[in-house]
Amino acid sequence: MFIHIGDDNVIRSEEVVSIIDFSLISSSTINEEMLFNQRKNKNVIDPQQKDTKSIVITKDYIYFSPLSVLTLKKRASMITTISKLEDYSEAIEE
Repeated sequence: MFIHIGDDNVIRSEEVVSIIDFSLISSSTINEEMLFNQRKNKNVIDPQQKDTKSIVITKDYIYFSPLSVLTLKKRASMITTISKLEDYSEAIEE
């Protein structure tokens, strides 16, 4: 399944490693160092907007998102719920 994370970015849900609140990035030197190294390797998708609320870390890239961690969590949970639903469409057609 896919998750729309804002700014025309859609990612595969199984690629998500972590979603971090943007305000927490500056409080950790490890996070800042990771972000610096990934920028150097051109693995950061950053639209350079002031409204960044969260950072989505995937296997290959880091995305800056204007959506909050809670909103992204709800979207990911909704996808998990949908994927667990039984497919009764064949039973209804009969």
